[in-house]
Amino acid sequence: MTRAPESSTLTVRIIQLEAATLAALGDGDLARALETTPLELTEWLAGPDCVGTWRRRARQVVETPADAPWVTGVLWDEHDRHAVGKAGFHAAPDPDGLVEVGYAVDPAYRRRGYARAALEAMIARAQADPDVRTLRATVSPTNTASLGLIGQFPFVENGEQWDEEDGLELIYELAVV
Repeated sequence: MTRAPESSTLTVRIIQLEAATLAALGDGDLARALETTPLELTEWLAGPDCVGTWRRRARQVVETPADAPWVTGVLWDEHDRHAVGKAGFHAAPDPDGLVEVGYAVDPAYRRRGYARAALEAMIARAQADPDVRTLRATVSPTNTASLGLIGQFPFVENGEQWDEEDGLELIYELAVV
């Protein structure tokens, strides 16, 4: 079992969203999203940095319901009881036991350890699921903050890929069995 370096002191939870909330956020409609969830969502979550993710996830949970408990949700600070970003997996484990993480922290909460806490939570979730054998993270070679975070864990660089939305990404993988 892979161990993370010194643990974050933040306590976060990834809260999965209902399809209606995902769809509203995908439309950039914060008012409608707030009508569909008891969570206090931020303008950033319904803004241009996030709508593409929510739009994809809204379609995905309808087309592949088994992905719903895995996909991107709201990154929630359990102590202060507010949304600080978004985090989750791209899908349920594939037949080879691979899951890919995704996370982004609201600019108002960056540089406080939330990305690390989100990654730790996703590693723990992956380790707890017997269907998961490998955790993947893909990072732009220019994203120094994410590269620094991934570098604090025993991820192994395993190539690169071209993402139509994000461009060149380095592939990092972590065995979780």
